[in-house]
Amino acid sequence: MSDHEYRKGAHTVYRLHYHFVFVPKYRKPVLQDAVGRRVRELVRQICQAHDVAIVKGHIRPDHVHLLLSVPPKMAPSRVMQLIKGKTSIKLLQEYRHLRKAFWGRHVWARGYFVATSGNVTDEVIAKYIAEQDIERPDEDFKVTD
Repeated sequence: MSDHEYRKGAHTVYRLHYHFVFVPKYRKPVLQDAVGRRVRELVRQICQAHDVAIVKGHIRPDHVHLLLSVPPKMAPSRVMQLIKGKTSIKLLQEYRHLRKAFWGRHVWARGYFVATSGNVTDEVIAKYIAEQDIERPDEDFKVTD
């Protein structure tokens, strides 16, 4: 998927991109080799099931970066709840050594980073909003009383 592509829903056209970063508990470098590949596979499955498009992703041994295109009906917190919750359950079921490293049935640290990305800056939007009530002369299409 291109990062400039608009997506369509039943009654919407949107381009909502979120940059997420989240880490394993204690920032342990466990997302390597088979575990890292399995996290990638699980994230792909979860995103596909919920109409979330992966624009870009990178799994490092001690953190995950995702740039996701998310439908407007879905809050960023719900996206993270799904991804962190489902991956944690599966990883602990499939990799016994993770159960020893992460007691308490949680692979991921509490919380995450999220930021939006867009085509325009906050300053451009603020200027657009501020100029909404300004009358502009319409020389090309006049109305005479």
